[in-house]
Amino acid sequence: MERNAAGRPEIHYTRIYRALRRWQADGCIDAIFAGSVRKLHQDGLLELTVIHGDGTTTAAKKGGDNLGYSGHKHLKGDKVVAFCDRRCNVIAPFVSAPGNRNESPLLREALPRLNHIARAIGMDLQGSTVSLDGVYDCRANRKAIFNRDMIPNIPENPRGRKTPKRGRKLHFNPAIFEERFRTIERVFAWEDKFRRLLLRFERLSPVHYAFKTLAYTMINLRHYG
Repeated sequence: MERNAAGRPEIHYTRIYRALRRWQADGCIDAIFAGSVRKLHQDGLLELTVIHGDGTTTAAKKGGDNLGYSGHKHLKGDKVVAFCDRRCNVIAPFVSAPGNRNESPLLREALPRLNHIARAIGMDLQGSTVSLDGVYDCRANRKAIFNRDMIPNIPENPRGRKTPKRGRKLHFNPAIFEERFRTIERVFAWEDKFRRLLLRFERLSPVHYAFKTLAYTMINLRHYG
């Protein structure tokens, strides 16, 4: 770090932190992310025929706000639900919640954000397939996707049933579902490469989510490296 004549750092770390908080509060970081999606769309680098969505949980060792204990992961932290296209580009701002929240209702909060950014940058999602894990299998989620002129691709969740569910079989394409491990799971693996995000160190959730948004922006801009 550069130092002045008195031997003190030219830029103190608290000044950098204040700048980050100001950019986060002003919506600059969200605008940067939206700009990366717009750039990818203008350059024809988005593949929107299939949209993959999933949630990921981050452990918080130092405590903080917006946290909850996840019995499935056996850790205390927070979770996000994000969407990506078939080329591992994050295309929608994520929805965050404590680690003890069920992911299924979060989808109905994430879909309006997906449509909002699509309208803002001119993306056409009509007819796109939304591929999700079985945890999102419920009538409300399927209806929310259909109402936005998209097609849900969700495996039926048996929920402890010993016999198949009666009635007509719902639409499900296993080949599209298998792409999840090459798309959304790969995005979350890239996210874990950012050591600042592997564990949550920030006690304030807006700061942690700002770093997460910057990471997703850098993942989108990898095409121009």
